[in-house]
Amino acid sequence: MPSQCDEIDYRLVGDDMQAVIITLDPQEQVIAEAGTMLYMTPGIEMQTTMSTDKNKGFFGNLMKGIGRMVTGESFFVTTFTNNGRQRRDVAFAAPYAGKITPLDMSKHANEVICQKDSFLCAARGTEVSIHFQKKIGTGLFGGEGFILQKLKGDGLAFVHAGGTVIEMALPPGETLRVDTGCIVAMETTVDYDIQFIGGFKNALFGGEGLFTANLTGPGTVWLQTLPFSRLADRIIAASSAGGGGNKEGGSILGGFLQGDNE
Repeated sequence: MPSQCDEIDYRLVGDDMQAVIITLDPQEQVIAEAGTMLYMTPGIEMQTTMSTDKNKGFFGNLMKGIGRMVTGESFFVTTFTNNGRQRRDVAFAAPYAGKITPLDMSKHANEVICQKDSFLCAARGTEVSIHFQKKIGTGLFGGEGFILQKLKGDGLAFVHAGGTVIEMALPPGETLRVDTGCIVAMETTVDYDIQFIGGFKNALFGGEGLFTANLTGPGTVWLQTLPFSRLADRIIAASSAGGGGNKEGGSILGGFLQGDNE
């Protein structure tokens, strides 16, 4: 059976602020989230469109664009095609500190569920759509709401996450309790539910939220050590606006930035 997606080559560069460099053969194509391109070499043609599926028609592509917006992505998707006669490179960078994780979709039953706005880029033929949580409790308290992303295809897809990414294979029946914001992606065979932490002191003073996510195997899950929401909360708490700034230190820094050398 022929592959649905282009077979692309890639290499990751960097440590905490990574980029992925994708090498395309002539007429190969990669799709990417708008605004993530780092550079492209001569011969690569960039186009912005509502959808890469020409068989959907205008309204079908319109609905796909709206679906991407609901999951936190851009209304438009950008394609990069090698129209030259030689292999050419196009590179994409993660929007914040963390890791880029390559997913070989053919090794994960051609489907992976991931957190919204984690998609970076993928080989042509990969479908990016919305995935609704069927359980009301999971949707309301699961950290990512009712809507996640579904990546479908048999080629390479790349997702980004904060901090370090941990890949774990859960055997059948094994349950892992995870902070709801730390989930990056999971195979569709993994059952996802939420559980109340319990205990008055745990709920009020534990600092871990009221709920944890229960991931039950079989299947592979990917976890991130530093969700962007957690990083943003710490920055706000440490800022003067959040009441955590040092007034004296803040005034010294402010004077230095304003060029006050008196």
